[in-house]
Amino acid sequence: MTHSFVKTTMAVMLLGGAASMAVAQSRVQLYGIVDAAVRSTSNHGKTQMVGGGMSQSRWGINLTEDLGGGLSVIANLEDRFLTDTGNTAAVNYFQQAWIGVRSKDLGQLTMGRQFNVLLDVVASTYASFPYGPFMEVYKPEIGFAMGTRTNNMLKYTADLGTWRAGLQYSFDEGNTVAKKGSSVELTGVLAMKTAGGYLRYEANGLAIGGAYLNTKMPGSTEFDAYTLGGSYRSGPWYFSTGYAMNQRKSTLAVEDARLINAYWGTEINGGFQSGDSDKRQLLQLGVGYQITPQLNFGMHYYHAKQSGSSSGAFNNKANFIVAIADYAFSKRTDAYMGVDYTRVSGGGGSYIEKTATGDLVRNRAGITIGLRHRF
Repeated sequence: MTHSFVKTTMAVMLLGGAASMAVAQSRVQLYGIVDAAVRSTSNHGKTQMVGGGMSQSRWGINLTEDLGGGLSVIANLEDRFLTDTGNTAAVNYFQQAWIGVRSKDLGQLTMGRQFNVLLDVVASTYASFPYGPFMEVYKPEIGFAMGTRTNNMLKYTADLGTWRAGLQYSFDEGNTVAKKGSSVELTGVLAMKTAGGYLRYEANGLAIGGAYLNTKMPGSTEFDAYTLGGSYRSGPWYFSTGYAMNQRKSTLAVEDARLINAYWGTEINGGFQSGDSDKRQLLQLGVGYQITPQLNFGMHYYHAKQSGSSSGAFNNKANFIVAIADYAFSKRTDAYMGVDYTRVSGGGGSYIEKTATGDLVRNRAGITIGLRHRF
């Protein structure tokens, strides 16, 4: 009997160990996008290759460990790169780097460098293009997303049936004016103290959502950012609309002027130099049509207004329009052609580009042809 008892006990222990190993299973997923395009713009007066026309090229790793009981550990590392040169696309090697826990019933909590709530709701709810969600070389809507990513962030998200909600808070360690460098370094390296959230609803082809984010910059300048919009899918049709606003709440510090100009003033994000303005608004309208199972056509219009400049030089308006034809060779590979036009008007402080001779470019047309593969 003793021998039988020992064998039974050992069998139970082995089965228990096997069950524990089965519960705590890990999964590693490699994913990415490789995108390259040829782009010609009237203001540059030349044709050049760009390392990502429709999407920024990237590779990343998703990690998941099932802990059992509906609980899992999740993590992500993602690097963005330029296909034309092989260089990293930003000062941060990893554009995303986070770890967290996910509960089947309670939602998920993640920590690290992540997308902010503004981008979360725009990309998931009223993207400019359903296969995009926006065009990498022409994305005025992203200029209103306060940098799109935030360091040192805690983010909580929960799915409640047709509703999804998210909250973010980020710590501002190292967020001092003593760390100022170039605007690119600042946007990539410094931590911003942020707090915000979003709420979205999706059912029967309709998606509606909005988000709010408060940001405190290194020089203590404070901004509020809002966005609200929706989309509707019906058969081959896709319609979307959205509104965004950035509002400065305090005196603009010199260090922070360079930061907000990096958000607002880059050529692909709209071409507005912020100057002494304190408010920006954007209205966007889009439509898309799936012509065949492979061919999609989409068009998007944006109208932006910048105000609050006491000098008047930075009180401006801008109009943007982009149209894209996308052909899918397969589920993973597509080719695209896009044409776009930008016009900036109003005070003389804002422009798309300054030429080598000092002339200000305030109108621009562009054409982009590229190839993209997802894995």
